[in-house]
Amino acid sequence: MAIASTNPANGELLKSFEPLTPIQIEHKLQLAIDAFQTHRQTSFAERARMMLCAADLLEKEKDECARLMTLEMGKTLRSAVAEASKCATGCRYYAENAERFLADEVVETGAKRSFIRYLPLGPILAIMPWNFPFWQVFRFLAPALMAGNVGLLKHASNVPQCALKIEEIIRRAGFPHGVFQTLLIGSGAVDAILNDPRVAAATLTGSEQAGIEVGISAAKRIKKVVLELGGSDPFIVMPSADLDAAVATAIEARIQNNGQSCIAAKRFIVADSIADEFERKFVSRMQGLQIGDPFDEKTQLGPLANAEGVTSLDADVQKSIAAGARLLTGGHPLKRPGNFYAPTVLTDIPENSPAYQEEFFGPVASIFRVKSVDDAIRIANDSRFGLGASAWTNDPGETERFVNELEAGMVFLNKMVASDPRVPFGGVKHSGHGRELSAHGIREFVNIKTVWLQ
Repeated sequence: MAIASTNPANGELLKSFEPLTPIQIEHKLQLAIDAFQTHRQTSFAERARMMLCAADLLEKEKDECARLMTLEMGKTLRSAVAEASKCATGCRYYAENAERFLADEVVETGAKRSFIRYLPLGPILAIMPWNFPFWQVFRFLAPALMAGNVGLLKHASNVPQCALKIEEIIRRAGFPHGVFQTLLIGSGAVDAILNDPRVAAATLTGSEQAGIEVGISAAKRIKKVVLELGGSDPFIVMPSADLDAAVATAIEARIQNNGQSCIAAKRFIVADSIADEFERKFVSRMQGLQIGDPFDEKTQLGPLANAEGVTSLDADVQKSIAAGARLLTGGHPLKRPGNFYAPTVLTDIPENSPAYQEEFFGPVASIFRVKSVDDAIRIANDSRFGLGASAWTNDPGETERFVNELEAGMVFLNKMVASDPRVPFGGVKHSGHGRELSAHGIREFVNIKTVWLQ
């Protein structure tokens, strides 16, 4: 089956590619292990020089990169430009900090000298999704290459031009041939590549089911894997919060990336005393969103990335309504060309409905009313996911409880959840394991070697 990019705003086929053959895959795997033998010997200064060059290219060509993202998966052009710039920031962060993060760590023992050394593992397979087609890759790529590893990218099959552009940038930045390669392959080819002894480890950002499959496959080969999976992030608003700021941010947190983000707020848990006002303002803003061509600067909400996403999202919305959820606005695909879904708000969510249990990947929000902070924490944690959580309060006691008791890898107070190269990114429970970004991220794919000199 061909790998193709289709414009989600109008259904137009843009370009298609034939998947790599087994012989071509073998060539790329051998090239990767050969490149690793050289790249692992380079200095941090040399790696940083090339990574900074990649950052410069991303900044210089951010409009071109953004255009590819918008064409292939439909994010608004404005957000795509910001994504390209964020990738440059990530490259610079690791270029400037990798040597410090991986410096020898002296440990006082009974030895003449003892220390910990961080050394690269080898070729790392990265299985990446379409929703942030540049940033998801660069937040793996920058730390992995700066640590001395080499990368093999299996990108989502609907963003092949983004995948090839990333490889081009890395090559033009001066990294040797084979240090980073895009593999245009379908998901069926992943297991054989992960099984290859030349591949040292893997990282996956994607669905819960994809994480399970890759996790099982890696475990059979005793290979390290980092999994960043789904999220059904709570957005808690308590009476002491700045309600207008909370509502404005809640809209942004729900519709970011057209509602297709693992850390997008999806469950809005609001104190009963302010729920009527929150609901009224939130629904009004959702109804007023400017929907349309993602290339139009005025557009706030673009299309979903593919037609299947519209179908599955609508099916879950209808099942939730049938189970007893109350529809406040939206609840249907838009009758226009492209993969558009109406901004939707549900409330009175039954526990047996998809709106309570599943991750909604699109502009659908679920509102829950609670009588206490205990109730808010209980509902927030009543999910198999545990990626991010946003809580809005000016009560110090509530703040401390949210920090300690919310079951999530990231808790943001009076701010929407976001990724930042300086802090770890990842979740608990079915949202995955391991961390990206910060010093923790670069240490995921290294040999933490104990050295003891007697």
